[in-house]
Amino acid sequence: MTRDPDIELSIVVPVLNEAETVLEIARRVAAVVAREQLGRHEIIFIDDGSRDRSWAAIGEARAELGPSVIGIRFRKNYGKAAALSAGFQRARGGVVITMDGDLQDDPDEIPRLLAKLAEGFDLVSGWKRDRRDPLSKTLPSRLFNATTRLLSQVRLHDFNCGFKAYRAEVTEAVRIYGELHRYIPVLAHDLGFTVAEIPVKHHPRAHGVSKYGWRRYSRGLLDLITVVAITRFLTRPAHLFGSVGVLVGTVGLGVLSYLSWLWVEGVRPIGTRPLFFLGILCLLLATQMVSFGLLAEILIKRLAPDRAEFQTSEVLGE
Repeated sequence: MTRDPDIELSIVVPVLNEAETVLEIARRVAAVVAREQLGRHEIIFIDDGSRDRSWAAIGEARAELGPSVIGIRFRKNYGKAAALSAGFQRARGGVVITMDGDLQDDPDEIPRLLAKLAEGFDLVSGWKRDRRDPLSKTLPSRLFNATTRLLSQVRLHDFNCGFKAYRAEVTEAVRIYGELHRYIPVLAHDLGFTVAEIPVKHHPRAHGVSKYGWRRYSRGLLDLITVVAITRFLTRPAHLFGSVGVLVGTVGLGVLSYLSWLWVEGVRPIGTRPLFFLGILCLLLATQMVSFGLLAEILIKRLAPDRAEFQTSEVLGE
């Protein structure tokens, strides 16, 4: 969707069976925008295959608040990443706010997110420092955040928070699918965008139930591996697979060197020892990993020779 210079702010809200909160979110967001004089705005609800009255509630919000409320309805549940992607494509504002549809995110925090964005950052992420959720959600989330922080080298406290503010350039540049919506700050940081974080208020869920279970963490871990691969090694896969190959090969070479020393010292036989087979297996695996990395490197250069490896911020002159 082409940007509209008359629209300053787009608020994107994915919704899955949240009929009780849709109208309240629209009212509160509109009230904040009017009170803080944030300019012309649009509120984009994406109904991600809801089975309740969520779509009807979106229609009621539009009837009450006018054309600033926009609804997109999926034929089935595609997931939050797809919902956000659809919202990003539809958004016309120069700044995009994302928030969850359960009203645990407080619309009154929108001005603070915008103020931080105005300091020169490209993406501002919320941090649910005082999270109002049960331990069954907060404990796994802390472990998830710590792991993501360690592997991605992006220093955020809360990658799971859906309350974020973006410059439109970020939403246009970042491509998300699967569970990658959790890693938008990582993907944006990899493209050279500046990322910041502020604490935001978080309210207990007043309506409905959480739509996410333990399975999201297993999928999230797999997607974290994907994110690390595509941010650090997409244009140099030989470094990824080669590093693993060298490590495994070093182990195999060390094992076989140790057995060779035993053979020279007269401690025989060595060919029947489990360590011998481990050493051979490590060397074979190392050879395969290095070969796979080189093959991946050739494929990337062959299939995507013109892939952009950078994002331009500004151009001065011709």
